[in-house]
Amino acid sequence: MTRKTLAALALALSLPAAAIPAFVSAQATLAPAAVAAGTYAVESRHTLAEFTVSHFGFNDFFGVIPNATGTLTLDPKNIAATTLDVSLPVAGISTTNATLDGELKSADWFDAAKYPTIRFVARKVTQTGERTAKIEGDVTMHGVTRPLTLDANFYGAGVNPMNKAATVGFSATGTLKRSEFGVSKYVPVVGDDVALKISAAFEKKA
Repeated sequence: MTRKTLAALALALSLPAAAIPAFVSAQATLAPAAVAAGTYAVESRHTLAEFTVSHFGFNDFFGVIPNATGTLTLDPKNIAATTLDVSLPVAGISTTNATLDGELKSADWFDAAKYPTIRFVARKVTQTGERTAKIEGDVTMHGVTRPLTLDANFYGAGVNPMNKAATVGFSATGTLKRSEFGVSKYVPVVGDDVALKISAAFEKKA
């Protein structure tokens, strides 16, 4: 550790609590009832969909799709009335392997040029616990629409300390068969079942 680094650390430790930015202590509430009812937009920078498939039965391999867009209408007093419409850009698929990314976006797989988005629209939302719900809806991928059920968990809500926007967050999981959407290359040696894991943040519209 250099002298400059040590000096900077010592200065930081000597600062009074009042000098520390207020957002350091900010924390979202875990109480679903505290969520502000209204319409929210996906906070794209902090929303991510992860997909996992079996790689020849040797191990699981996963990728992510960032930059989601969409809306959520939510009232904690009437969960059944929730609406959700979210889309993911196929061109954003990333596995940290540039060659594989190109293959996945090609016509042999998801065909980003012809089918640029993966869209999920909720049809029914059923509360299953204080902080959980089952979301039944339809996913459209590769030109095919089929039902998909997501198990969702409320993560937290509050005011984002950086931009002061009312924010609510959820995680969700689900499974689909890619062959049912016409994305069947290398099935079954590369897994047909695709496990989904989603972490989503939404900001309340003015």
